Amino acid sequence: MESNSDGEDNHTINIQINKDQIALMHQKISELPKLLSTAAGKPTCSIFRAPKSLVEINGRNYQPHIVSIGPYHRGEPPLKMIEEHKWRYLGSLLSRIETTIGIKLEDLLSAMAELEDRARVCYSETISLSSDEFSEMMILDGCFVIELFRKAANLVRFELGDPIITMAWIIPFFYRDFLRLENQIPFFVLEELFERTKSLAEENQSLPLLALQFFNNAIQRPDDIIQKHHGLKSKHLLDLVRSSLIPPNHQERSIRRNTPTHIIHCVSKLRRAGIKLNPGKAETFLELSFKHGVIQMPPITIDDFMTSFLLNCVAFEQCHSFSTKHFTAYATLLDCMVNTYRDVEYLCDRNIVENCFGNDGEVAKFVNNMGKDVAFDIDLCYLAELFDDVHQYYRNSWHVQWASFKYTYFDTPWSFISALAALILLILTVAQTLYTVYGYYKPP
Repeated sequence: MESNSDGEDNHTINIQINKDQIALMHQKISELPKLLSTAAGKPTCSIFRAPKSLVEINGRNYQPHIVSIGPYHRGEPPLKMIEEHKWRYLGSLLSRIETTIGIKLEDLLSAMAELEDRARVCYSETISLSSDEFSEMMILDGCFVIELFRKAANLVRFELGDPIITMAWIIPFFYRDFLRLENQIPFFVLEELFERTKSLAEENQSLPLLALQFFNNAIQRPDDIIQKHHGLKSKHLLDLVRSSLIPPNHQERSIRRNTPTHIIHCVSKLRRAGIKLNPGKAETFLELSFKHGVIQMPPITIDDFMTSFLLNCVAFEQCHSFSTKHFTAYATLLDCMVNTYRDVEYLCDRNIVENCFGNDGEVAKFVNNMGKDVAFDIDLCYLAELFDDVHQYYRNSWHVQWASFKYTYFDTPWSFISALAALILLILTVAQTLYTVYGYYKPP
C-alpha cells in the first residue's frame, strides 16, 4: 500500500466485468422493437393496437367479438366459431373460380407471397407468423370478407340455410368487427384477392363500392352518395368507410393563425347565448356550419354500430400521424357540447341526434368518454373556423344578455306564465301606488 503526498491511501480496486451481461446487453441493443416496431412511424403502417389509455376508458370496442381479421386476434377461442365458416366460404369460392376462370389455390398463394413483405410492414407489431401461415391467413380472412360482400350484393347466392345469414344477430356483429382498428388487413391485399377471383359478370364492379354498399346497411346513405366513392383509395376497411365520410370541402388548416382558437361551450350555455342548433342537410354528419347565430349539424344516429365506429376512427387517427383528424375534431366538438343528459335531450329534440343506444345519460357518458385522453390540435382542425365564429358570437354581450333573458323567462310555458304573473303583479302594484298617491293629493 502506498501513500500520496496528502497522506491519503491509494487503493487499487479490481472490478470484474460480467462478460455474459455484456453479451446480453449487446444482444438486446441489436434486437429490433417488436410490440411497437420501427415501421410503426412510417406512412405505410396503418394497422395498430389501440392505445392502452383508450382501452381502459372504452373497453373492448377495439377488439373483435365474433370474427378475427388479420393477425392480432387470430386463433382466440371466442372467435373460433366463425373461423370454421371461413374455410367453408373459401372452399365454395375455390370450387366456383376453378371452373369459371381457372384460378386455383396455388395462384392465390403465389399472389400473397409477392405481397407478404409489403403487408407485414402495415402492422405496428412484428408479426411472428411464418411466411406460409401469414399467406394462409391473408387468403382465408380476405376471401371470407370479399365473399360476404359479394353475397350481400347478390353477386353470389348465399347457400340455403347458411347460418351466417339466417341467424339475425351475426351480420350486425360483422358490421362492427370489420371496422375495428385491431381487426384489419391491408386493403391492397383485399383488392388483389378480389381481382384474382373476379368473374366476368363482375368486370365493372369495384371493391370500394361493394364494401361501402355492405356497410350501408348500418350507416344508411343514399346510393348516389355511395357511387361517388367507387374508386376511393384507403389503407383498410376502417379507413375506407372513414374516408368516405370526410367532406371534401372541409379540409384541415395548414397554417396556424396568430390568435388561438377557443373551445366551444356546452349546449345549455350556447342556448343561453342565443345560439340555435338546427339539423343540417349534408352528405355526412361531419359537415357542420355556423352562420347568423345558428349551428347547422347534420343528423347522426347513435347506436351500437356508430359508437364502435366513431371510437375506432378516433383511435386510428391517434395512431396514424399521416391521416387527417376529422373524426377526432368531431368527437372533441361533441364532448364540448355535451355535459349532461339534458344536452343530449335537447339535441334529440332538435332531431340532430337519434338515440338508439340507451338513455340520454348513457349517450352523454359515451360522448364524454370518446373525447378523453385524445391528442387534438384545435388550431389546425377542420372545425377551427366554426370554433372561432361561435366563440366570437358568444362574446357579443348585447345579444347574449337578451338571449339569456329570453332563455330564463320564456323558454318554457311555465317560466312564461310565471314571468307574466310577475309582470301583472308589478303593474297592479304600480297602479295601486299611483292611485294611492293620486288620492292623497286630490282627495274626493
